Amino acid sequence: MKKIFFYLLFTFISVTVFSQETITRYLSGTDKDHTVLWDFYCTGGRNSGKWTKIAVPSNWELQGFGTYNYGHDKVKANEQGLYKHDFFLKSQSGKKVFIVFEGSMTDTKVMINGKQAGPIRQGSFYRFKYDITNLLNPTGKNLLEVTVDKTSANSSVNDAERRNSDFWVFGGIFRPVYLEIVPKTFTDRVAINAKADGSFRLDVYSQNLKNDDLIEAQVQKLSGENVGKPISVKVDPLGSNQELRGNFAKPLLWSAEFPNLYQVLVSIKNNQGLVHIVRQKFGFRTVELRANDGLYVNSKKIILKGCNRHSFWPETGRTLSHQIQVMDVKLMKEMNMNAVRMSHYPPDRDFLDVCDSLGLYVLDELTGWQAKYDTIVGQKLVKELVVRDVNHPSILLWDNGNEGGWNTGLDNDYALYDPQKRTVIHPWEKFNGTDTKHYQDYNGIAKTVASGQEVFFPTEFMHGLYDGGAGASLDDFWSLMLQHPHAAGGFIWAFLDEAVIRTDKNGIYDSDGNHAPDGIVGPHREKEASFYTIKEIWSPVYINPQPISQSFNGKIPVENRYDFTNLNQCTFIWKLVKFPSASDNSTVSMQQAKGTAERLNLDPGKSGILNLNLPASWPESDALYLTAYGPDKKELFTWSWPIAGPPAIEKIIPSSPKAGIEAEETDQSIVVKCDGISYYFDKTTGYIQKVIKPSVTISLSGGPVLAGVKTTLEKFDHKTVNGQYVVEANYHGAGSLNVKWTFAPGNPVKLEYQYAQNGTADFVGITFNYPEEKITGMKWLGRGPYRVWKNRLKGQQFGVWHKTYNNTITGESWDYPEFKGYHAEVNWVTIENKESPFTIFSGDKNMYLQMLRPGREKDALKNNNVEPAFPDGSIGFLNAISAIGTKFQSAEVMGPQAQKNHADGETIAGTLWFDFNH
Repeated sequence: MKKIFFYLLFTFISVTVFSQETITRYLSGTDKDHTVLWDFYCTGGRNSGKWTKIAVPSNWELQGFGTYNYGHDKVKANEQGLYKHDFFLKSQSGKKVFIVFEGSMTDTKVMINGKQAGPIRQGSFYRFKYDITNLLNPTGKNLLEVTVDKTSANSSVNDAERRNSDFWVFGGIFRPVYLEIVPKTFTDRVAINAKADGSFRLDVYSQNLKNDDLIEAQVQKLSGENVGKPISVKVDPLGSNQELRGNFAKPLLWSAEFPNLYQVLVSIKNNQGLVHIVRQKFGFRTVELRANDGLYVNSKKIILKGCNRHSFWPETGRTLSHQIQVMDVKLMKEMNMNAVRMSHYPPDRDFLDVCDSLGLYVLDELTGWQAKYDTIVGQKLVKELVVRDVNHPSILLWDNGNEGGWNTGLDNDYALYDPQKRTVIHPWEKFNGTDTKHYQDYNGIAKTVASGQEVFFPTEFMHGLYDGGAGASLDDFWSLMLQHPHAAGGFIWAFLDEAVIRTDKNGIYDSDGNHAPDGIVGPHREKEASFYTIKEIWSPVYINPQPISQSFNGKIPVENRYDFTNLNQCTFIWKLVKFPSASDNSTVSMQQAKGTAERLNLDPGKSGILNLNLPASWPESDALYLTAYGPDKKELFTWSWPIAGPPAIEKIIPSSPKAGIEAEETDQSIVVKCDGISYYFDKTTGYIQKVIKPSVTISLSGGPVLAGVKTTLEKFDHKTVNGQYVVEANYHGAGSLNVKWTFAPGNPVKLEYQYAQNGTADFVGITFNYPEEKITGMKWLGRGPYRVWKNRLKGQQFGVWHKTYNNTITGESWDYPEFKGYHAEVNWVTIENKESPFTIFSGDKNMYLQMLRPGREKDALKNNNVEPAFPDGSIGFLNAISAIGTKFQSAEVMGPQAQKNHADGETIAGTLWFDFNH
């Protein structure tokens, strides 16, 4: 009986509490995957002039209505969307009912049962609501009518959100619509300031309070376990808010590394009992921007490693889902980012909830891309921004617009609603003790590092475009930026390619030319090579790999670049592997040994030595892999080292002579026949022309050529030497090239070459031709699977890789990894083709493979910053390759790694072996 009594008591209390909480009833769906059909009429563009249905929430362009607009296009559409929706709501005696819109673009008029709910709403990305209690029908049947103007009647709203924006401008009710049902006496909102020292301030904004009401706050763990005793205050009905204060001993602090969250239950009580209760998550943490010093969280100086993120999905525009919010935050965390800047508007509140729970620092931004709201509209929107987002511990700073879109008359408004008094910044400007200058080149950063006094964190840098920027030159920039005495990190532009799927153009992807293919990931979050470059450079366990020599003792220098985490909380797993040979069908390495490194006690900011404790047999393996795992057991990065250089060729291909050697000479050619294969050389150029097997011709030709250097044949010779046949060619001109082919029965064809040149060069090495249309794939031993640039070598692993042919242009199509381009540290490569596969082995370390030439972007920039130079040949073996720039800067101004290669006349020698016996 006692158990039954307590069960009934608990049930009664639970029902009572639940009944006093705010009731939320959705009129729309909750996200892109859960929508509700409303009646809809579009006044212009596609499917206009008729009543039909539309999914809510959504952007109407992506549902087949109206006209697409990108922000700074000259042609602007201004259609209206008319919405109707019937809903039933039983009598709510003693209650108040609000209708809430989380986001609608742009001007929005709301009618309930033929009566206007409130002033026409202006501003697209902010939550707004109306009290509709007195507009509801007592019968329970109600009509909601909403008129949404894509163009605002307020010119400053158009300037801030449309005319001067560098993002897609969509129309419609794109975030959820719902009813909030509360008692007449209720808490509308709370604002929390919970500091790292355990002090707790709660501002409670309630309505219709009475003299005998009591406000009580109970802090809890998210599990519901109470933390400390309740805090209460007798209300002052005349006050605009009620302030509660308390102190908590040694709370678990919130940071991006340890996102510890609590919740507070805020209750209004009177003599009759509980009147209303709200729940709010929060974190104990203190944010300080210390002048001429740095950005601090919980008294620890932090470095922001972040990117700029648009709220975007290609099929649904700004209408997202919880799954997308989680995916985006996890992808950023996977890149070892700890921060994200909202560009250029407040995100869905759910995204901020995910940042709170998974751990990302946030810069929250008022819309204004190079243009600003007027003060009257801006004051309303600042209030809505801060009131909605104030309690998120992830938010460190407020951005008052972007790149000149600052209404300075709004700077002091943020503090009116934020008890934490977060710093307000002007992205792109020196303001409030910060320097957030955008897109400086390397020398500009060097000057800022040398003389800057403000806390330095560019809110946009490394502007990605196609495959340029983002990870390219980040290594140089980051090393330099961290030397600033007041460094606080920075934010890469941008997280994703904003390529929308056009419902008016047969489903093509459209990134508005070169305006929006700026991402580290594609529109569906396809990972580009820069993703992995950033992951390595921004790993909080920082290792700068050096080549392994025979004197290697299994000890690796390491730096702790965490802000709060000791490396004794991390795990390091090493593996020794053997690679499959070029003739194997598999690309899977064979693990020979595996172990865990000694635990390393190393505080943030310190350097030390990681002892792997490798077995004595480690030199017998082909490569060493080392993976670091953070306290959350997630991979930080995997580094890889080849243990030996390119293997001796005689160990790769067993000797099995099939026939002797013959040579024939015609007027134009020398034909060398070895092991049943004929090799044709052009006597006028010295180049190989083709290779003929008994049943097929292999179209390898036109080489070797000294890449990018004009030379002429000076001498061509061929002869038998000690049972082998030798073909030699010497070239001179702007450089010199000496070539020696050696044919020996039972062995692959050996090519030895020497070259020299002077001056600067985009690339250095030799090339051949092979028809692109005949290439089907490639398998290689080297760094992969992505291509590299001279200033983007990090992020790839050493191993055996395979790719099938694709013609992917980064940011324009998303079949990654791209097939064409430079590949690093290649030991051998098998060229798969429609004729007969063949393998080329390198006898030299650090050889780059050129595989074809990437196609030109459809909307390529005239400045060619992101189109690096390539040799004329289609397959090259290079000792140096070209760098890539960003959207705004050429490679030459992006730091040491991006400079052109200097040749000083030094002779460079190389050896290749060609195996056509597949």
